[in-house]
Amino acid sequence: MSAAASHAAHTSPAGLEDWRGVWIAVELERGRVHPVSWELLGEGRKLAAHLGVPLCAAVVGPDESATADACAEAIFHGADCVYVVRHPVLAHYRTAPFTTALTRLVERYRPEILLLGATTLGRDLAGAVATTLATGLTADCTELRIDGETRSLAATRPTFGGSLLCTIHTLRCRPQMATVRPRVMAMPARDTQRTGRIIPETIALDEDDIVTKVLAFIPDAAAEEAQLAYADIVVAGGRGLGGPANFRLVTDLARVVGGDYGGSRPVAQAGWIGLERQIGQTGKTIRPKLYIAAGISGAVQHRVGVEGADVIVAINSDPDAPIFEFATYGIVGDALRILPALTEALRARSPALAAAD
Repeated sequence: MSAAASHAAHTSPAGLEDWRGVWIAVELERGRVHPVSWELLGEGRKLAAHLGVPLCAAVVGPDESATADACAEAIFHGADCVYVVRHPVLAHYRTAPFTTALTRLVERYRPEILLLGATTLGRDLAGAVATTLATGLTADCTELRIDGETRSLAATRPTFGGSLLCTIHTLRCRPQMATVRPRVMAMPARDTQRTGRIIPETIALDEDDIVTKVLAFIPDAAAEEAQLAYADIVVAGGRGLGGPANFRLVTDLARVVGGDYGGSRPVAQAGWIGLERQIGQTGKTIRPKLYIAAGISGAVQHRVGVEGADVIVAINSDPDAPIFEFATYGIVGDALRILPALTEALRARSPALAAAD
């Protein structure tokens, strides 16, 4: 079910027709680009082709050595040109200087669409940029398309706890902004034969004008533990498992197949698993080659987070569970019996899996 809404804001003094192009803000932090930036370039390529406009990337960083690879990769992943701002104060992410750099670029070149990843950094930056530019921002989108009548960006996102999908149009102001979570969009093919322009831009920034200071960087020791978003195989459990003690059936199967594991929102909220392993609209969005869901009903909130999987295998004792509506294969039965049987069958079928286990 969907609803429609539109942001009411001031019309650009120069006129909407003066805003042209699709831009992706590349998330570069401590020398690494978040993969969601490349996913957005793939989606941006479709939007730009529909509009008949260029696809551009914006890269912000401290110097050429820190930004050179990001600029090249942006072109390899679909950008026609890359606008890059280099300044020493951009060595670490801070809201103020990054907002200044990106908003000045937008004001200078007037892209009609600006997309960012819905990561911790991207959400912070997107909100600050949208507020500064007095434009609309649609967060955590699951679908982006161009409306045929208005030529506006139709940005769809879940609302009311994931029970409804709302499509939002920013009709009266530019740029039209949206954030998209990692793994919602497909990763585009990397083409090293592509060429494009890299355009250095100068933005006036001064360390003395920035209130926040970076005293030290302490990495999150647990940051690499759960890699659900980029796992090829994910096994997940829900309330149908009956209790936290039975969740080992999920982890056992995940270990045997060499995958990662997660769970639905109810089991994460109940403490059966850590919140970093929650799958769904308010958790992780995944696009594995194989997703096995045991005891998960498959409400809209969960479906949004998993429907990008190549193959979905659902195990549920309720033949009317919503998950069977979008699963590739469905098994109606008791997950407490099926999971261990499946684990043993796979372990016996592959000596390599048994040895790894």
